[in-house]
Amino acid sequence: GPSNNEGAGKVSLLKKVPALKDGDFTLAECTAILLYLSRKYNTPDHWYPSDIQKRARVDEYLSWHHANIRANAPKTMWIKVLIPLFTGQPLPSEKLQEVMEGLSTSLKQFEERFLQDKAFIIGSEISLADLVAVVELMQPVGVGCDIFEDRPRLKEWRRRVEDAVGKELFFQAHEMILNIKELSNIQIDPQLKEQLAPVLMKMLK
Repeated sequence: GPSNNEGAGKVSLLKKVPALKDGDFTLAECTAILLYLSRKYNTPDHWYPSDIQKRARVDEYLSWHHANIRANAPKTMWIKVLIPLFTGQPLPSEKLQEVMEGLSTSLKQFEERFLQDKAFIIGSEISLADLVAVVELMQPVGVGCDIFEDRPRLKEWRRRVEDAVGKELFFQAHEMILNIKELSNIQIDPQLKEQLAPVLMKMLK
């Protein structure tokens, strides 16, 4: 998301996080950062396979993800927690319903087109595609919208991702998301509220 921090502007031309600084090299956008790190540190092949067709499947999912899962899943967090926190006003329930309907359509496509009957998105091993997907899909869970509850295939996929990553590390990585509701109790600087409220509202349009 956007950052008003001066340091973020020096790392990312877009002034957004996440951003990476590796020596004199700077890079923005989470997907680009993941791909860069996987290449630099010679990670196990299953994360971003050397096989050209398997790699293309990871790329295919990552391309689809931005306009589908990412277009809806994080909005549940904005609607239920962040926008009320920064504006002091809850959003109409119809807004959440609209987002959940869009997310439901994306999840159906995710299961039928990408997951199918495979253990993971590109086959029998976990890849960057699974990591990118699950991080996004844990955001609705963190605000009380359990999208896995009535989707057994999706639920089993999440369990396999947890096992592949390691349950302790998985929940450590998602700790902030799963406790996002606690933000409702904190006091926000009025100037920061004034700056961020319009940005958050714009993101929902």
